[in-house]
Amino acid sequence: MTHKFRIGQGVYYEGKYGLVASGDNYKIVRLVPVENDNRLCYRIKSSTESYERVVEEHQLSRSE
Repeated sequence: MTHKFRIGQGVYYEGKYGLVASGDNYKIVRLVPVENDNRLCYRIKSSTESYERVVEEHQLSRSE
């Protein structure tokens, strides 16, 4: 399994239940290693938030 997105890439994040967490774009900060559950995860950061989020690949889409 390989990650679809790369570090530094801009992405949109769609939270649980299809809700957009922030109107701002996010950037990929770190690729999370694949563990036993075989889910591809990322650490992302928005310039309007003071914290990073850990999200699954299916919650992300490419930003323009």
